[in-house]
Amino acid sequence: MYRYDEFDSRLVAERIEQFSDQVARRLDGRLTEDQFKPLRLMNGVYLQLHAYMLRVAIPYGELNAARLRALADIARRYDKGYGHFTTRTNIQFNWPALVDVPHILKDLARVEMHAIQTSGNCIRNVTTDALAGIAADEVEDPRPWCELIRQWSTFHPEFTFLPRKFKIAVIGAPKDRAAMRTHDIGLEIVRDDTGALGFRLFVGGGQGRLPHIASELKSFIPAEELFAWLTATLRVYNRHGRRDNIHKARIKILVASLGLDAFRAEVEEAFAALPKAPLAVPEAEVERIKAYFAPRPYAAAPPRFAAFDRALMTDPAFARWTRNNLRPHKQPGYAAVVISLKPVGGVPGDATAEQMDRVADLAERFSFDQVRVTYEQNLLLPHVAMDDLPELHAALGRAGLAEANAGLAADIISCPGLDYCSLANARSIPVAQALSERLSDPVFQDAVGEVRINISGCINACGHHHVGHIGILGVDKQGEEFYQITLGGSPDETASIGQIVGKGLPGEAVAPAIERVLKAYLARRDAGERFIDTLRRLGADPFKEAIYEAA
Repeated sequence: MYRYDEFDSRLVAERIEQFSDQVARRLDGRLTEDQFKPLRLMNGVYLQLHAYMLRVAIPYGELNAARLRALADIARRYDKGYGHFTTRTNIQFNWPALVDVPHILKDLARVEMHAIQTSGNCIRNVTTDALAGIAADEVEDPRPWCELIRQWSTFHPEFTFLPRKFKIAVIGAPKDRAAMRTHDIGLEIVRDDTGALGFRLFVGGGQGRLPHIASELKSFIPAEELFAWLTATLRVYNRHGRRDNIHKARIKILVASLGLDAFRAEVEEAFAALPKAPLAVPEAEVERIKAYFAPRPYAAAPPRFAAFDRALMTDPAFARWTRNNLRPHKQPGYAAVVISLKPVGGVPGDATAEQMDRVADLAERFSFDQVRVTYEQNLLLPHVAMDDLPELHAALGRAGLAEANAGLAADIISCPGLDYCSLANARSIPVAQALSERLSDPVFQDAVGEVRINISGCINACGHHHVGHIGILGVDKQGEEFYQITLGGSPDETASIGQIVGKGLPGEAVAPAIERVLKAYLARRDAGERFIDTLRRLGADPFKEAIYEAA
């Protein structure tokens, strides 16, 4: 995990002092809300439907116990006792008083955290695979490269006021576990035929009103040229991206309007014009940052895992949890553990202050003081010894965090929707809760297996409904909430945009319809097929029939 140096500490402290003065001037009326808006957005503060919201950056999803306890303390002291983890691996506090935000930022700075560039038309929090550094299929750990991009992009004078927000993801393996192709820029670490390290560069992904899957701009860029290619790509976007229409301002629209080949030519021309030496990635700096992500002091794997095997044989709940919530670790004798934030009837991604404190304790005790936020709005302990798993499972159960549904139908991704967001057209949370309850039977969940269900309360797609195997989009029809169903989306290396299958459903009809879709899959799948495989083989028609059969 990276630690702040003196430059990080100084710029964060200076920003807090600036914003403290801006908040004071807003509160005493010297600034109007319109004047204050661009200032608060630069510090992660949104004005939601009922209150201000603060979005805190968690770069590449990485936390330690001290930082997680600080987030718990903020939830307890300044909010309503919980926080909401997002698909961008950030956390949102939905109820802070504006007068308290400078105090929250100071508390965050004490544990080397901030809310800078979590909003506004700038380069946002850089994300990666939650299994970064531990996945056996990795070419290289992407986290140091995420950190380098974070340092390069923070307060970058040329890219502080882009046409629209800009999102970057980096993955280190061919398997895309970070929805990289839905980003403005996506980077996959690869090696060329000589073994040299570099990146595949993707551009033009994004969701919202006009969803696009990113296209490959360059099949290989040398690692030392990373900043030069990022600069060239962003420079073309900054020069030509539309500022006259917020709905057409993202880089995906520019790529689509120019065409990929023409956009590539513009970027290559911009790259050729750049002075390369100032933008070369310093090898010494790369090695310095990599040292912060060195492997943990793992213990040698025993000949057999006595405690683990015993629990597996005697405890069905533990056995199911290990099937669904463990992820392979490249170190023999260890596993990564998904902590589901999707209890039956719960709000996806929410964690109470008490739960955050308990996870912090468990990270210290079982996972070398590391915990991560996942793209799916869950938490993950990345380094747990196999024989510690029974004890960890019991402790999670006592905290209400042992739900064994990671990757299954009840592991729903959802935005806050109209319960909080002023942009939303419909509520997301009640639909997610109804679905969670409808699909709560563990036997049914296990039979269905891997499936992604995503819910957004408006076309801005914060719930990533476009790339859900089953997507649910809330829409407003003459003051009533309806929900469009999409099928066939995927956020991984086979990324695709789901297609709307028919007319919208009233909220109470959504959960029964989705259950019928999953039963139709069980009746039609071939051996070994996941839901998305069967859907792609058969097409949407059998599932569309299931959705509307009760209509």
